[in-house]
Amino acid sequence: MARKPLTEPRKTASQERSRATVDALIDATARILVKEGFDKASTNRIAEVAGVSVGSLYQYFPGKEALVAAVVERHQQEIMQTFREGVAGILAQPLEKAIRQIVAVAVKAHRVDPKLHHVVAEQIPRVGKLEKLATFNGENYTLFRTYLESHRHELRVDDLELATFVCVTSIEALTHNAVLHYSKAFPDETMEALVDESARLVTGYLKAS
Repeated sequence: MARKPLTEPRKTASQERSRATVDALIDATARILVKEGFDKASTNRIAEVAGVSVGSLYQYFPGKEALVAAVVERHQQEIMQTFREGVAGILAQPLEKAIRQIVAVAVKAHRVDPKLHHVVAEQIPRVGKLEKLATFNGENYTLFRTYLESHRHELRVDDLELATFVCVTSIEALTHNAVLHYSKAFPDETMEALVDESARLVTGYLKAS
């Protein structure tokens, strides 16, 4: 059985100079992923682009997978910040407005650094820390479940855990495919229509008649 690549860093940079080295390595990895692809992101190439020695790279990371994991983690944090800001105050909103806002924010989150997002979603092997990648992580899942609980009186569904799974999975699939595979073909007004139709689909599933 093949050994899984190591995706954890060797150590955490604590001093300003070492943090600058780690940041340069992560930035270089992201640039190579976008311009050259995952397969070309060797440790030698990453060190070259970052302007550091391979020995310095190995002080902090056991291999390229750990560097890619660091890129993905930073990207996920940016996505999460976009999502948090976009859904602030959503619990007080009526169902139709809240669902449309969630869908629109999911589209916006998928558009954070879209070239890198495409590489992360399509090229990177799912190993170690990279096994579970999604715009909707546990925090967002819990937020959606909490929203449904607070608006239970508006809903036709009884099993809120199942409903959360159905809605989150549907929104993730629709927005992921729209942004990563069809955004160049969709003018802005069509993307707005997609948000409207996706929100209508989810609301129709949830709402009491």
